[in-house]
Amino acid sequence: MIKTREMEDGIVVSVKVQPNSSKDWVVGEYADQIKIAVTVAPEKGKANKAVIKLFAKLLGIKNSDVQIISGETSRDKELFIRNITEEDLHRLV
Repeated sequence: MIKTREMEDGIVVSVKVQPNSSKDWVVGEYADQIKIAVTVAPEKGKANKAVIKLFAKLLGIKNSDVQIISGETSRDKELFIRNITEEDLHRLV
């Protein structure tokens, strides 16, 4: 089961990122995380921006509603996503 925490105005979700993929997509559940693949390299924050953009697009929210709260230099990240519920998130996986 995917590790999430409900907050007052959104949720925190655990994510595993695979950079340098052939396409941007949600791979699926990986251990207790959502595994996603992005096409960009993990340099100068490009992969982090791609993660934010992908989640925002898939959830139909603004990029500013997705924030990396831990793991900026790691493949394992925690994202805070405003204005969604766990149900909204589970439609992705």
